[in-house]
Amino acid sequence: MYDEHYGLSGRPFQLTPDPQFWFDTATHRKAMAYLGYGLSQGEGFIVITGDPGAGKTTLVGHLMAQIDRERLHVVKIVSTQVASADLLHLVAAGLNVDTSRMAKAHVLAAIERGLHAMARSGRRTLLIVDEAQSLPVESLEELRMLSNFQAGGYPLLQIFLLGQPEFRHVLQGAGSLEQLRQRVIAMHHLEPMGTEEVEPYLIHRLSVVGWQGRPDFDVDAVAAMHRWSGGVPRRLNQLAGRVMLYGALEGVDRFTAADVDAVTAEIDGDMAEREPMPAHMETPRPVRPEPSPVVPMPSTAEDRLSARVAALEERLVEQDKALRRVLTLLVDWVEGDPRATEEKTVLRGIGG
Repeated sequence: MYDEHYGLSGRPFQLTPDPQFWFDTATHRKAMAYLGYGLSQGEGFIVITGDPGAGKTTLVGHLMAQIDRERLHVVKIVSTQVASADLLHLVAAGLNVDTSRMAKAHVLAAIERGLHAMARSGRRTLLIVDEAQSLPVESLEELRMLSNFQAGGYPLLQIFLLGQPEFRHVLQGAGSLEQLRQRVIAMHHLEPMGTEEVEPYLIHRLSVVGWQGRPDFDVDAVAAMHRWSGGVPRRLNQLAGRVMLYGALEGVDRFTAADVDAVTAEIDGDMAEREPMPAHMETPRPVRPEPSPVVPMPSTAEDRLSARVAALEERLVEQDKALRRVLTLLVDWVEGDPRATEEKTVLRGIGG
């Protein structure tokens, strides 16, 4: 609703990565330089790491918008604990090669044929693996083996690995990955935005959807937004979207630090764990009436069934007594009416 309130053509702070909102921060500019260098080399591994929300996916989207698809075939895999055998099948599928029900040796041969076919068509192959920190070491070893495929002394496959910061520890800690580490030609970690980059970032994203200066953010508001988000783009987008919604509801055209603080307090409250309810506010438990004294139920299923039958029979006896008392009252009433001779005979028969 805030986009309509401020006359915008869309939502500038959506959380879903969108390459059209690409903003060239210092760290993203450096990452793009490394990726461009890797593409110019046409071999080895490029490793990009960053905290969740740092913009790794947006970075890849921006890269894909820059490359020539007629000269570069891209296979993209999002890793979620992909075993080595499954990883090979995914790579083959990206090359339009069917390897279902093939043994590993045949899968590797099929992938190599697919890479050669792509090269003969005049296209290099780039494999991008996102969330690489989730890959088992065995899968990383398979990627290293794939990077060995060559034709005429030129590599057939180049690989970009994107992951969270712990992926660096995986690369550095596993002794079996030494050969892969030697093939890494560039590595970069995406840092959060600096305070001075937040305002240009906000203005850029607003301008993409037709911003005309309304709303605006004062210096203290920008500082408060950087302080809460830590300069992480996704967190900044989350906060900016809520601030814009707050502004639409409250009629704010220029946000101050107080406005931002009100929104962050609300977000923090939404995300806080529910605290235990104080004792005096606990919902009282319903008071159950004291049960009538009963004989403890026997432990076996057969004995329990017999006890229930006995209880039902006792209840029927009580109901029969109550019915007889009612019939007695009716008989007494009928006997007082001389016209009710027939009814009297019937009731006496019922009363026994």
